Amino acid sequence: MKQAVYKSYDELPLMLSVPEVAAVLGISRAGAYELVRSEGFPALKIGSRIVVPKEKFIGWIDTQTARG
Repeated sequence: MKQAVYKSYDELPLMLSVPEVAAVLGISRAGAYELVRSEGFPALKIGSRIVVPKEKFIGWIDTQTARG
């Protein structure tokens, strides 16, 4: 599968898959699965699929960077 390279938030899809979250954050796929299962991360489980709404993901990033 070809991995997308995003250059801005505008290019992100409305709902991100776990591999897309990994690509955006520059982490491993396993790390992304651990992250989406953590408390406070805005992931939705739809059937067996885990997705992350784009706007909630951006908000989560903003919150995390404001803490540091």
